[in-house]
Amino acid sequence: MAPDRDAVVRALEQRRTELEGELASLTAVPRDPMVAVSFGKRIGDGTTEAVDRLNRVGAANSIAATLADVERALEKLSDGTYGICDDGGEAITEERLEAIPWATLCISCARARRSG
Repeated sequence: MAPDRDAVVRALEQRRTELEGELASLTAVPRDPMVAVSFGKRIGDGTTEAVDRLNRVGAANSIAATLADVERALEKLSDGTYGICDDGGEAITEERLEAIPWATLCISCARARRSG
């Protein structure tokens, strides 16, 4: 059974809103952006802050990538290609789309991209 287009759009738009909020929170300007942050020989506030910023950048990159997938899935819904793999052109399984409505790659192509 094909997914209900309106339900998919609502789910994707809700996910987009959530991701935009998370990304805004992660990329907010720190308390005092002018404070130097560096790694020292000992663990201290500077090192802890630097590690925290590195973690936030990694998380922000991951969220931005998922947000791009959500936007692409919404585009695919608009142009009638939702459920078709961007790389291989094969159908994406309903189970995959149910689990990850923003999936734009079939499982095989997603695995190939991750390992490549």
